[in-house]
Amino acid sequence: MDPETAMELVKHGATFLSLDVPQYTVVGIDTQVFSVGPNFKGIKMIPPGVHFLFYSSSTRDGKEFSPIIGFFIDVSQSQVVVRKWNQQEERLVKVSEEEEERYSQAVKNLEFDQRLGPYDLSHYGDWKRLSNYITENTIEQLEPIGGEITVTCESTMGKNTPKTAMEKTLDEQLRNSKFSTSTEIPQKRGCYYTSIPRVIKRKGIQGEQLTSLNLDKTQLLETLLEKEYGGFEDSLLGELQFAFIAFLMGQSLEAFIQWKSLVSLLFGCTEAPFRTRSQMFTKFIKVLYYQLKYGLQKDRTVEETGASALLDDSWFSSDSFLHRLSKDFFSLLQDASVVDGDLLSWARKLKELLENSLGWEFQQKSAVDGIYFEENDEYAPVVEMLDA
Repeated sequence: MDPETAMELVKHGATFLSLDVPQYTVVGIDTQVFSVGPNFKGIKMIPPGVHFLFYSSSTRDGKEFSPIIGFFIDVSQSQVVVRKWNQQEERLVKVSEEEEERYSQAVKNLEFDQRLGPYDLSHYGDWKRLSNYITENTIEQLEPIGGEITVTCESTMGKNTPKTAMEKTLDEQLRNSKFSTSTEIPQKRGCYYTSIPRVIKRKGIQGEQLTSLNLDKTQLLETLLEKEYGGFEDSLLGELQFAFIAFLMGQSLEAFIQWKSLVSLLFGCTEAPFRTRSQMFTKFIKVLYYQLKYGLQKDRTVEETGASALLDDSWFSSDSFLHRLSKDFFSLLQDASVVDGDLLSWARKLKELLENSLGWEFQQKSAVDGIYFEENDEYAPVVEMLDA
């Protein structure tokens, strides 16, 4: 990058100033992770918009790490976000308004420029695909009191939730011995996620109707969209992305449970994908595709910094909820009489990703497999291109 372009990005990009952070601490933003050296003071050239900042303190030899603490921010052009290391609590804390103003001016005067790591714009595309539905409103509605997301506040969560082999492995990963138990973080409430009922219960409804409502979650989806999301489909997708990022980058078990609930809700709809919410389901499959594509990359594991990927070999398990739900969804596509062309295209990409990355096999052969029916096949789904 030529010096003039770099200087423009420094001036107009946002800056995360992190003061007095001990050496070897892991500091991350979005899909990028830094191991703090002696001169590190933060990150510059951050594009305006939504970002996820996270960090994990280390022992003096840099071999053991505390649980990750993360928080979402929505920054504007040239904004400076200032945090200072509290040695006693071993975490970053906000500074006073007076200090923030003073440090912000120092950043704009380039006094910290040589000690700020640049945001790698080559990774920005990955981040945008993981967060494009998250807004400032999403953050305000979902973030916990104080804004910090950390598994240490979730010790009682999920104990009564049934776990598959994959989920048990995940639970062990999140609570294993590499996490320092000496770190004391003030207990805060968890995120304010939308409550997604696993079973629909309604008084005055016949057994057959109640069974139908539980087999097809379309009515539940419509109710939640109206009551919880103000009728905005993108708000639900924003929560899906918020939960995934808090789970993968922030290692939050609470976030994984919410992500699983939302995925289960959407995959549990049999009418909505084809009649009432085809465009929403196209966006959902696209969101899920990019989440799994990023999360399953084998070459991005950074064990040495304590920020290892959580989507590992446990996802190969055939008892995974995702394997069962995606298989049922692909079967649903095969049997449908009319399928939106964009939905079919993204479903095919998702299916190929699951097969290639996880080794999963899906029995049916249809347009989803990339093997299209003959023209005289009366059981072939009709591909209908709907207007955007």
